[in-house]
Amino acid sequence: MKVLVVEDDMTSRMVLTKILSTHFQYDCDNAENGLEAVEKFKQALQDNEPYSLILLDIMMQVMDGQSALIAIREIEQKFQVEPGEEVRAIMTSALSDAINVTEAFSDGQADAYITKPVSKDKIAKALQQVRLLE
Repeated sequence: MKVLVVEDDMTSRMVLTKILSTHFQYDCDNAENGLEAVEKFKQALQDNEPYSLILLDIMMQVMDGQSALIAIREIEQKFQVEPGEEVRAIMTSALSDAINVTEAFSDGQADAYITKPVSKDKIAKALQQVRLLE
């Protein structure tokens, strides 16, 4: 499995990576902002090594997570990714208001949403929700 962790805070990236490693073995890439994530995502598809999971922070400089996920879904359409084969997207954010949650699911087609601070339990529930853990 290939995972992309997108978070502007280095400590948060490390925490997410460590928590994920307790659930399964995977190759993990990191990005500091949404634009970098979109570029890495596109390159992975071009290399025929797509990501299975992306954890995406909402509030970031350069390009926010909401915009990045919309761009990622557009790239999947351009590459004609088969239905059901799209990357599973878990949004992470300190924002728990209805507007951000709704936008993540409707506009970006997120698969799960975690409010910070993240924890092992929150990650496990989200992984179950996206059907990567039983």
